[in-house]
Order: sequence, then structure tokens, then C-alpha cells
Amino acid sequence: MQLTHVARAMRAVTMREIVKFVQQRGRLLSAIVRPLMWLAVFAAGFYNVFGVSIIPPYKTYITYQVYIVPGLLGIVLLFHGMQSSLSMVYDREMGVMRLLLTAPLPRWVLLACKLIAGTSLSVVTCYVFMLVCIPFGVTFEPIHWLAVLPALIVSGLMLGALWLFLSVYIRQVENFAGAMNFVMFPMFFFSSALYPLWRLREGGSEFIYWVSLVNPFTHAVELIRFALYGLFEPIAAAVVCGATVLFFMLATFGYDPQRGMIRRAAQPA
Repeated sequence: MQLTHVARAMRAVTMREIVKFVQQRGRLLSAIVRPLMWLAVFAAGFYNVFGVSIIPPYKTYITYQVYIVPGLLGIVLLFHGMQSSLSMVYDREMGVMRLLLTAPLPRWVLLACKLIAGTSLSVVTCYVFMLVCIPFGVTFEPIHWLAVLPALIVSGLMLGALWLFLSVYIRQVENFAGAMNFVMFPMFFFSSALYPLWRLREGGSEFIYWVSLVNPFTHAVELIRFALYGLFEPIAAAVVCGATVLFFMLATFGYDPQRGMIRRAAQPA
């Protein structure tokens, strides 16, 4: 395997993702509108981080908006990872996946190219969302826009690898609706995206607190949140990096033709 071959594969997969993304304009719109609705509507009717309830004063409203922005950036990454894996399932149904996996490159390289290409688009979408947040009075220091980039990249890789692993076991495009209900939304709500975890423990929700604590999405949100303030959270970074490696290894195993999904799919029903 030569670096030139890897570079060509990366360019081909990335250009394919970009072309599909440009042709599916509603994909960018939906990725922006969904978190924007949470930012503009949900923050107005939900309590802030200090526990003040229904429609708090304007200053407190902005405070809560600032708090949930990292969680909304996480949902952008999570949604894009799902969309990228959705295309994997579609390509598998159309037979494109078999052609891709028969390329003269290690399978993990091809999957890594797919993962990096999807993460690149999701990070760009996150910055577009942050620009859209400015008219709402929600912004951060200019230097922190750069500081959050590594956190967005590693979080996007983790969530993309998770969906890449799940795509091994999702046989049809229609099944992604169930994956959203049983994976995407639980990961989002059982996290610190909308409220700090200490509020859960203080309110007596000990079980939800521990479930949220072991949720890798929680650590991705915290990594982004700390980075937006120019800080680094080592525990969150370790969990996110470890989960990325684990999910990617499981995805590589699943797409192994000798042991994974392709072999099982070839067996008669």
C-alpha cells in the first residue's frame, strides 16, 4: 500500500461525498434548522442552568442558549454521522459498496476515508451553525472558534464511527428510523447537552445521572463545551478518543468479508 493510493482513495471518496452533499441541499438545511429550532424555541420554554423555569428573563435566556450550543453542535455531528452511514446502507443495497470494498486497498483504509470525508462535511456544517447563532446573540471569542476545531473533529470521528458500526447491522434504509429512535434521541437526551449532570443528581435522578455519565455523547459535548471557552477536558478527550478507536475497530470487523456483514449477507436465508 502506497501513500499515493491512499491519497487517491481519500480524494475520490471525499469528492463523492461533496457531490452528494451539494445535490442534497435539504440535507444542509435540515442539519441547520433542527438545532436552530432547539436554540430559538426550546431555550425559551425550558429552564436555564440555574433552574429558573418557563420563559426566563432575556439575559437568562441568552445564558441558557450559550449553554446548549455545544450540545446542539453535537447533534449536528450526530445527525451528519447518521446521514453518512445512511448512504452506506443505500450503496450496499445498490451494489456500490461491494465495488468499493474490492478496491486494492486495506478495508480499514477505505472505511477511514469514508469516515474522514463525512466528518469533514459535518465540521463545516457546525461552523455554519455557529455563524447562524450570531444573530441570536450567541457567540464566543474568535480564538475559541479555532480552539474548538480539534474537539469537533474528534467528536465527529467518534459519532461517525458509531454510525459506521451500526450500518453493519442495518440492512435496509427504512430501518434508520428505528435507529434514530433507539440510538440518536436517547444519546442526545441522556447527556449533558440540555442540562448539567449535577442537576440530575441534585434532583434525585441517580440512575439517569449514571446512564448519562457513561454515554460517550456526553463526553463529546463536554469536550466541545470546554474547548469553546479555551479549556481542555482530559477525561472527555480520553473517552472520545477511546470510543472512536473501539467503534471503528468494530465497524472494520463488521465489514470483513470473512467474518462480518458481507459473509452473513451472502448466506442463503
